[in-house]
Amino acid sequence: MAPSAVTATEASIENIHRHNETLNAVVTWDEEAALARAREADKAAGEGRWLGILHGMTMTLKDNIATAGMRTTSGAMFFADHVPNEDADVVRRLRGAGAVLIGKANMQELAFGVVTTNPVFGQCRNPWNPDHIPGGTSGGSGASVAAGMCQGSLGTDTGGSVRIPASMTGVAGLRPTHGRISIRGVTPASMSNDTIGPMAREVSNVARMFAALAGYDPADPVSADQPLENFLPTLGDGIRGKRIGIVRKFHYQNLHPEVEQAVLDSVKVFERLGGEIREIDLPGAELAQDWNIAQIYGDICAYFGERLKNEPETISPRVLARMKLGLDFSAVDYAEAMRGKEVWQRTLKRTFAGEVDMILAPTCPMPPPAITGEENLHEATRDAARFTYGSALSSHPGLSVPCGFTSDGLPIGLMLEAAWWNEPLLFRAGVAYQSETDWHLRRPPLLK
Repeated sequence: MAPSAVTATEASIENIHRHNETLNAVVTWDEEAALARAREADKAAGEGRWLGILHGMTMTLKDNIATAGMRTTSGAMFFADHVPNEDADVVRRLRGAGAVLIGKANMQELAFGVVTTNPVFGQCRNPWNPDHIPGGTSGGSGASVAAGMCQGSLGTDTGGSVRIPASMTGVAGLRPTHGRISIRGVTPASMSNDTIGPMAREVSNVARMFAALAGYDPADPVSADQPLENFLPTLGDGIRGKRIGIVRKFHYQNLHPEVEQAVLDSVKVFERLGGEIREIDLPGAELAQDWNIAQIYGDICAYFGERLKNEPETISPRVLARMKLGLDFSAVDYAEAMRGKEVWQRTLKRTFAGEVDMILAPTCPMPPPAITGEENLHEATRDAARFTYGSALSSHPGLSVPCGFTSDGLPIGLMLEAAWWNEPLLFRAGVAYQSETDWHLRRPPLLK
């Protein structure tokens, strides 16, 4: 029998009290409101009522997702006292599905960098080793799930910002197809790329959150009116006969050796599950990241253009230095990146239509690096996002799933990618993989 919502909420709050001083994963929370909501869920359950698909599930939200009456800073000093009047669309959907909202998760300032630090709340740390980064930009979301401060969390992913911290904190995280989940109420980095993605230990819970969040929002300019079938009954259907592509000439070059071994070991699991492994080529894969950098950096400079021009001192020096690189791109550079995006999307459409159903790759080329406090955000992010920027550019979905640990106990993640709107296949593959492995069941040392 599942624990009551009050019991689950009390456990999440207890872990915040026990570990947040070390991890700095949750930055704002409201215990009274969370417990009141949990009591409401338990009362409803006692009366035979169900509040929704996320009934009683404890959740944190990245601090760039607007919450009415609760501070939402985006990790920026100029938003340090910002309290929205309205919930983001995804928050409305979470409440409607019965979730218990614990509070806000730490993030990289303005969602622009992989380290997850900001001048409002400081450095977030990895639950598996607090001397290491949790990934970013949604590092607090991943860390809060891994440390038991919530059962699920929402992050945002522009170039890898859900999948990278999922990999580096040992949880599962989805970047959905761009337009599948409303981004209204989120501080933008690049609206052409921005997505909201759910994170949890179990892929089945990621799938439940996705089902609650997906849907058309006519007030969101990038939302797509794309139907979603009730896929949850198919989560256990497995992947027998599904074609899984391996791109050795790109995804399996210049890897940390323990990352390479863990991901290659996962290939054997998918074979045992009935997947058909195929080696394929993806022409242009090595160019996709540079094309996406031009787009993302150009977009964020456009959005914060007045601030960059008139108040640059309100942005921290490391984020400012990275952001200003976008000013060096010309209109021609941006146009060439858009032409590259079109070519890349055609390549992937041919690949998913004729060769494979999914692509399997490492989420990140390396385990979570140590915190130095002097990281060059452009270089650190470029290294960590080598494989995630491609699917962000093309807008198709990707799911990171825990697949092992290094010899010194740092998490490793694999990434599954599928064609546009085919998130249900990714969930089936992730659930099947987790049915054969126990990486997602392991807990950081601080929880023992």
